Amino acid sequence: MIREEDILVVRAPELTAPERLYLPQIISGLGTTLRHMFNKKKRDEVVTAYPEEKRKQRIDNYRGVHRLNKDPDGRVACVACFMCSTACPAHCIHIEAGVSPWPDREKYPVKFDIDELRCIYCGMCEEACPCDAIELTPHYDLVAHSREEMVFDKEKLLDVYDRTKDAKPRKNPAVTDYGLTGEQGRQIGNPTAHLKVD
Repeated sequence: MIREEDILVVRAPELTAPERLYLPQIISGLGTTLRHMFNKKKRDEVVTAYPEEKRKQRIDNYRGVHRLNKDPDGRVACVACFMCSTACPAHCIHIEAGVSPWPDREKYPVKFDIDELRCIYCGMCEEACPCDAIELTPHYDLVAHSREEMVFDKEKLLDVYDRTKDAKPRKNPAVTDYGLTGEQGRQIGNPTAHLKVD
């Protein structure tokens, strides 16, 4: 049971006539707006004429449009392990795996789709990938006429890699043997790096 002395009654303060019209708050807000509007130095630091001018992005950690990386031999680096789709909180990644035509991996993605409108760009897919196959790029200005155009399939994701590989090169980590194919794999003694399948 609550004691009478523990109960605290809070009453709304009485407002004066100008306060009831919210005039002091409106004037204070307009003052802030005018201060920002006529401060040329601050405005030049903050305002850009987009899309002619674009702000410089931090390429190493900006999370924009996805891309599927290619390995040193020009093949898709993904091994269809489903780690990215499992880690995705928005469930926007859909993968269909198939038997790999290359001897250095068991599977590869026959179909790989990302719904860019459903994605929350958290970077969990990039963190979960063991072979650095999926990556978020600094590309952010997406435009489409329909929802279907915003579902990026494997070909579109590989095209994003081709367009952004110079600005943000692939790290190609030595976490698994999958990332070490071609000349790089032969240098460290990967026994399957020299095999080619027609």
